Amino acid sequence: MTTSSRRDVEGQELEELRRDAAAWREHVARLPVRDETDFSTISGTPVEAVYLPSDLEPGLEDRTGRPGDFPYTRGVHPTMYRGRLWTMRQFAGFGTAEDTNQRYKFLLSRGQTGLSVAFDFPTLMGYDSDHPRSLGEVGKCGVAISSLEDMETLFDGIPLGDVSTSMTINGPAAMLFCFYVAAAERQGVAPARLRGTIQNDILKEFMAQHAWIYPAEPALKIIVDMFEWASEHAPQWNTISISGYHIREAGSTAAQELAFTLANGFCYVEHGLERGMDVDAFAPRLSFFWDVHSEFFEEVAKMRAARRIWARHLRGRYGAKDPRSWKMRFHSQTAGVSLVAQQPLNNVVRVAYQAMAAALGGTQSLHTNAYDETLALPTEDSVRIALRTQQILAHETGVANVADPLGGSWYVEALTDRMEQEAESLFADIEAQGGVVKAIEAGWFQRQIANASMRYVSDVEAGRRLVVGVNAFEEEQDAPIEILRIGEQAENRQRERLAGLRARRDAARADQAMAELARAAREDRNVIPAMLDCARAWCTLYEIRHTLEEIYGSYREPVFF
Repeated sequence: MTTSSRRDVEGQELEELRRDAAAWREHVARLPVRDETDFSTISGTPVEAVYLPSDLEPGLEDRTGRPGDFPYTRGVHPTMYRGRLWTMRQFAGFGTAEDTNQRYKFLLSRGQTGLSVAFDFPTLMGYDSDHPRSLGEVGKCGVAISSLEDMETLFDGIPLGDVSTSMTINGPAAMLFCFYVAAAERQGVAPARLRGTIQNDILKEFMAQHAWIYPAEPALKIIVDMFEWASEHAPQWNTISISGYHIREAGSTAAQELAFTLANGFCYVEHGLERGMDVDAFAPRLSFFWDVHSEFFEEVAKMRAARRIWARHLRGRYGAKDPRSWKMRFHSQTAGVSLVAQQPLNNVVRVAYQAMAAALGGTQSLHTNAYDETLALPTEDSVRIALRTQQILAHETGVANVADPLGGSWYVEALTDRMEQEAESLFADIEAQGGVVKAIEAGWFQRQIANASMRYVSDVEAGRRLVVGVNAFEEEQDAPIEILRIGEQAENRQRERLAGLRARRDAARADQAMAELARAAREDRNVIPAMLDCARAWCTLYEIRHTLEEIYGSYREPVFF
């Protein structure tokens, strides 16, 4: 039988299957169902009562492949967790560097396998702890880091050549990266030995989280500077974690999270290519970060579709030849926005299901939220339970024994295909806006996310979507739980530390380093070497920020609503 005749037969068989399925669904549609239930995903996607082979287009094997093979739908490694478990990387940071250093040692002693730094709000915005705008915020939502001295203290007793570290920071990401590199050097660890990831994803800040400093183009220029510098000096370091997490936390649907994040990734690739870099020189170190929400199968499908889309575009659209460039590697975090203050111990259950979805979706790294994070930073007890959730999942449930155990499920494969189709449709919408940067400047992304968030909140408030403890199965009064409270001592200690640092350092050396950074920016040179010298000269975070702000300017978001 020829190839074309075989396709004809397959097409006829598929049409017969679809006619039979349609008739069966008409019968099922007349059967009684629970009136109070909305049979759609959290994102609003309608869900059939059952999925059949006829719901899949021909060519499933080509779309999925095998684990470790293009297009990596089923995972980036052939053996997945049989070869190595995902990294258990609990996000942590509060108070001063000393406080958080103790928490890191607590977590490492209990089996955590990677570190993840949560910075306080002043640090996220590039302000020193003693800046007037930092008043009352120091150490409250993360650790305060204003200088190389703070970074050294944060990792005191933790050998940076032996651990993998993730840092969640964006606007001033390059500055914190330089503090980290300089701290490692003072431990005797060369940049080439460093392993980890810095988030450094400014595009989603403009879309969703708002922790920016510079306008889009200068901010993108600094990011490509990091691609360039690290490709030569820190080849094991992931210079960006392209983040859907915050887009989803702001209220997007799963498909929007998928499409907007991948579009951002393509934008970074294009800026690297415009610099004249070979795509295979930097694409292998691009990583991703996904939110894992409560819609279990949708989340698994989202991660499978993400790998497939990235592989296909990097190979076909951007000409990457190195398979490492095609492989999407990602960290996942359970959905903070899904945690509720009512009956907070129920959040343990939510997190466990979300963590299982991450594992079944093939994550390389995972953070599980603590049940009290909707109320405050986690206590030692709650963060221990969050870590134990991962360990029970890895060692007691059997999910780590098989690569992509949900592969071949008609439902999951149909959802994966649908996710890919919706993402491609959204890519076309973004291109119609003039690309990612133009769409950000016009407020298009912001309005899309806000509208999706409003629809979800309206569904919960109207009772169309049930949230246990919030609009269903409520309790008159919750049992009180202990929460972690951060006092003002952290701010006082940070002010004293910074005053001492400025008094001890060589002021002329610091001024000279900042002047050279300004020259590098004016001359459109790569700013990372000069920024690293600023870190070594004990310049502070805000001093570096301000030096570049005088050349690049600052971003002011237009009014979109």
